[in-house]
Amino acid sequence: MDINDLIAVWNHANCKVVDIRRMTLRPGESIPSYYVPSRLFLMSIHGNATVNLGSQVHRLQRFTVLHVGKGTVLNIDAGSEGLDYYSIYYKVSMHPSLPLEIATLYEGAKSFDHSYSMTPDNSVALYRIVSEMFKEWGKPQPLARLHVRTLLHQFVYELLHQMSVHGVNTTKRDLAARIADIIHEHYTDNITLESLSESLNYSVPHLSSYFKIRTGLSPIDYLIKVRIEKAVALLLETDATLKEIAVGVGYQDPSYLGRLFKKYKGVSPISYRELHSRKNKLEDSPATNIESSIVALESFDYTDYIDNDYQYHFDEEGDSFMFKHSRPTLASVLLLSFILVLSACGTNGATENAASQQPKTKIVKTVNGEVEIPLHPKRIVAGEYLGSLIALGITPIGTSEHHIKNPYFQEYLKDVENIGDGNGNVEKILSLNPDLIIMDDFYPELNEQMSKIAPTVVIPYASLKTVHEEVAYFGELLSEEDKAKTWLADYDSRMANAKESVLKVVPADSTFSIIEWSENSLMAVGTDFGKGGQPIYNGLGFKPPADIAAEMADPGWASFSAEVLPKYAGDYIILTSDSKKLDELKADPIWGALPAVKNDHVFLWTSDRSGYWDPIAILSQTEELAAWLTSH
Repeated sequence: MDINDLIAVWNHANCKVVDIRRMTLRPGESIPSYYVPSRLFLMSIHGNATVNLGSQVHRLQRFTVLHVGKGTVLNIDAGSEGLDYYSIYYKVSMHPSLPLEIATLYEGAKSFDHSYSMTPDNSVALYRIVSEMFKEWGKPQPLARLHVRTLLHQFVYELLHQMSVHGVNTTKRDLAARIADIIHEHYTDNITLESLSESLNYSVPHLSSYFKIRTGLSPIDYLIKVRIEKAVALLLETDATLKEIAVGVGYQDPSYLGRLFKKYKGVSPISYRELHSRKNKLEDSPATNIESSIVALESFDYTDYIDNDYQYHFDEEGDSFMFKHSRPTLASVLLLSFILVLSACGTNGATENAASQQPKTKIVKTVNGEVEIPLHPKRIVAGEYLGSLIALGITPIGTSEHHIKNPYFQEYLKDVENIGDGNGNVEKILSLNPDLIIMDDFYPELNEQMSKIAPTVVIPYASLKTVHEEVAYFGELLSEEDKAKTWLADYDSRMANAKESVLKVVPADSTFSIIEWSENSLMAVGTDFGKGGQPIYNGLGFKPPADIAAEMADPGWASFSAEVLPKYAGDYIILTSDSKKLDELKADPIWGALPAVKNDHVFLWTSDRSGYWDPIAILSQTEELAAWLTSH
């Protein structure tokens, strides 16, 4: 059925939840065939299974959503990992005054009896709704049942929204982006590293280190920053008390919020509101100076020329004008007359000169609409995507702290200002007087403020999938297409040389394992999570052990215990660890027995080097690993 028709029918539906269950099947266990007594949403949360719906066969992986029509014959066979899933049985009726076209859709297509499945892009949002429904379903209070009905509609909305945007075949978002999604959507909840780990099915050490490498902040620090920005909005846009604001952003103790706020903003919440109250009053009055909503109360010149600053002034009648009126002097009158004469004489020349001038700005399309940017910006602040700017020979005036710490950027950032953690600090960025700001979409509130400082281009996080795609995009954005082509040609040449040199001494069919060892957690990593995956698998063309390749394909990694390490160990191991040494591995009874360890085929590095995968880092890592491999 067409997704738009399905949305139209759901808009006229009355739904009642019949039952909600959480089920667990052991590996190989089956549910015998039965007729589904009502419509059913089934959402898997762990494991795999094959589902037969009459002649239809659906494969369930983690976070697959399956809709089953009433009366359908359903059979589930759990796979090798077993299956954990939620079942939501519901009944539906249509409003009596149904428009004819909707009634035709409903009766003709039997919309609610269609069976379909999808793996949603934002699976965590759906999981949280379903798990909340299950908890509420167990409560006897009538209000809880009303909440369940509301959550069902919220679940259907989220599902249909993702189906309409992405279709049924979607690609999972980057892990860091999914963590940020959860935090932005549930910042008022009690979010912990453990709850994030449960929702995303990643170990706490892995998701923490991954998120910090990508954003410069731990997930909890990012949560605090989001809550502080939400508190700022409530302070400036409402008369809410500090206690009300604290509860509204996820804190029960207003004093604790006050301490955090002062740490991040330099003043208490009440002082912050008072500092901005005068500005807000001035903005509400038609007879005031125009001020930026984020600029401090002192006057701020956007250029070095005072006569370019537009101001309002009043005459004796109280009327407002764009410029201050004063009695013209004789000299000014003569000067004006002389200019008019020159202007009249030089009209043709001026016209020809103007026509020959090149435009100084251009319009670019972004996720936030069209933005006018300088054709050749000179003062760029880059909260993200710094690697591509460096590839184009562009040095920004400011960048985020986690980029300042990037070991592969050190030679390029000697005179670059640190704008702060995350994507930076508003006041610091303002002081740099940029003419272009480049950000990702991790901080929507911050980006809105950035756009009032300078043209701001927001590129969704992890939306540029390859080195070629990213560098080419910024080459076009910054009118440096030739430099982008030149750098990419050099990149391709150096990557090819590295691969050629390695294959002279390492057999092409050698297997490589990319492993991260943090605290007590072991994880084999694929091509999209740093740690050397891009250089080894994409750059040099090697493969992981066959037994684990399929396991890592979705979600891109595989967590395992030390006891099964031999299964995950290839001929060569690229190991990320911040605490282990090679001598320790050789002395360990499990690690020491691995052929890769015995043959000195283990490359050991720390997360502050392996965790980056911008264009500069990938090239540097590939050449570093190639040099190690050729020396062994």
